[in-house]
Amino acid sequence: MEKHVRPLAGIDYPQTFQEFDAWFATEDRCRDYLRRVRWPTRFQCPRCGSESQPWITARGYLHCRTCQGEISVTAGTMFERLRKPLRDWFLAIWFVSSQKQGVSALGLQRVLGLGSYQTAWTWLHKLRRVMVRPGRDRLTGAVEVDETYVGGPEEGVHGRETEGKAIVVVAAEIRGRGTGRIRLKRVEDVSEESLLPFVRDAVEDGSIVQTDGWSGYNGLEKFGYMHKVTNIKRSGVQAHELLPRVHRVASLLKRWLLGTHQGGVQNQQLEYYLDEFTFRFNRRTSQSRGLLFYRVIQQAVSIPPTPYRDMVGGVNSADHNI
Repeated sequence: MEKHVRPLAGIDYPQTFQEFDAWFATEDRCRDYLRRVRWPTRFQCPRCGSESQPWITARGYLHCRTCQGEISVTAGTMFERLRKPLRDWFLAIWFVSSQKQGVSALGLQRVLGLGSYQTAWTWLHKLRRVMVRPGRDRLTGAVEVDETYVGGPEEGVHGRETEGKAIVVVAAEIRGRGTGRIRLKRVEDVSEESLLPFVRDAVEDGSIVQTDGWSGYNGLEKFGYMHKVTNIKRSGVQAHELLPRVHRVASLLKRWLLGTHQGGVQNQQLEYYLDEFTFRFNRRTSQSRGLLFYRVIQQAVSIPPTPYRDMVGGVNSADHNI
């Protein structure tokens, strides 16, 4: 697999399910694909750093000529120590990538014939975990930022009081009359200590950040941002008119959580769903399911595995056939 400025259909990823079926007919072919995605130009031994060309052992390991170590292509990736065949995981990624509105655990269980709902739920969370690329580019230009509230009853919410709800900060690029890329993050509160780190992580220095009059954003200028503030109460403008992009994104997020997942999202797992929504929104104009499949695989071999206990808290992953 050659390194291209942009991945090529039919070379870097399959274009149709028929191609997918032919490309990944065996476990050996799946491992070979992972190797080519993980090391697109040349192999680099994760143990010693050598770039000498390895040989492949009879068991499918990569044998480093320098340190003599045997390396599994899945080691240090999302696929490390998974019990199910790689082809099953590839099928899951293809299916999840091809569904525009996402897929529920029950839907994945039915399509793949997985033994339990819990297994399907775990698979989806592992995939959501790799949908956000480490070190991804920050938002640029003019960016709207505001908070929204997810979960809990709608009645009784006033201002920034959020009893029974999770607080999600939304940042959205302004692209003419439209919306560019977005970033989402759950935060504990709406203080400067929570909001400013989000903006610094999500938005490039020197960008224009548009917010309402909330004091939690007051320190943006000292970090190099041009802070454009419009006080909602004083202006007489409705929040959805002042910051239309973040409010539209917030509305779509809530509709997606209710529609695809029937609102059954626990606060402690919300971040995984935010990652999936961000992935789908930022690639909403893509016409190629194969390219989305490639992007997920590309990120899956770049991110360390997430133990089951870290997703749900205190449960041993050995109890689940994943």
